[in-house]
Formats: sequence, structure tokens, C-alpha cells
Amino acid sequence: MLITLAPDYSPSEVEDYMNPQQVEFFRQRLLRWRHELLLEADGTLASLSEGGIHEADITDRASVETDRALELRTRDRARKLIGKIDQALVRIEQGTYGFCEETGEQIGLKRLLARPIATLSIEAQERHERQERVQRDE
Repeated sequence: MLITLAPDYSPSEVEDYMNPQQVEFFRQRLLRWRHELLLEADGTLASLSEGGIHEADITDRASVETDRALELRTRDRARKLIGKIDQALVRIEQGTYGFCEETGEQIGLKRLLARPIATLSIEAQERHERQERVQRDE
């Protein structure tokens, strides 16, 4: 089923949760985000493949190495984020997007607008974070 959204559409609390328009809104948002990350990754790969380090000065060389290491870490973060976006798109296809993986409750529009790849409700996320802190402290 093809859903066309108005250019100024934004999900609202007065609508039914995860109605077809909301689902399409988040699907498009996730696809745009994924596309932007892939474009950035292409730029990073292009700059990294420009060749070796030609700086004669050891300080300049160290600075270039640091920049490259930062680019690689950023690229790795983007790769992981793309994986999470892909998982969110699968949840959209399965009809489970927007619902907590742990409790089945609504994640909520505000949380999804802030973090479209969220898989847990705020309460479930806080529970996980408390458990992690307890395990770290042991």
C-alpha cells in the first residue's frame, strides 16, 4: 500500500499510534538518514584512499595519523548505526516498529522522533542501564 505524506506532516499524539502515516514518516526518515550516512562514508573512504602520508615533519605526520584514526572510528560508528537503521526498517516491515522489544508497550513518538532506531521504551532502557551499572560495580 502506497502512502503519500504531506510535505509538512509530523506525527501527532492525537493520531492512532503507528498508523500508516506515522509508519511511513519513520520509514522515510530512516531511509534518508541511512542515505546520508552512506554518502558520508563514501567521502571518508575517498579521503582515506588518497594515498599515504607525505608530511616530512613528524608532528604533521602524527596529526594526519590522528585524523585518519578519528575518521576510521567515525566510519565504524556509522557502519554500526546503518546496521541499526536496517534493523528498524525490518521492524517496520514486520509491523513491530515503535513497540518495545522487551515489554511490547509503545516506545512513544517523542522518543522515536529523538531516536528513530530505539528498540526499548524509556522505562525498559532505564532498567537496562541500572542493571549495567550494578554489573559494572560488582
